[in-house]
Amino acid sequence: MKDELFADLLASTEEMVAIENDDQTPAGSAVHHFDTLDVRKIREASGKNRQEFAEIIGASLESVKSWETKRRNPAGPTKKLLAQIEADPKKAIQILEQVS
Repeated sequence: MKDELFADLLASTEEMVAIENDDQTPAGSAVHHFDTLDVRKIREASGKNRQEFAEIIGASLESVKSWETKRRNPAGPTKKLLAQIEADPKKAIQILEQVS
């Protein structure tokens, strides 16, 4: 490994340790925020249990469980669908029940 590359790697590691120990604050441009949906809250607002909710949105029960426990995050069209349900649970569920 080249000395310059090793020095960069070592500096990054030291910075990570300092941030973890609250000795340093990361630069704003280095911090990434990921929006995650609270699927449990969305489902509960819909008034459905996990199985009913999974069937209505066309997902597996295991997927809904994974999203609710934050093991996985919904993505793509499912994320957009859940955002629509979050915006107006009663109306969204009513529409989805008509098409399923």
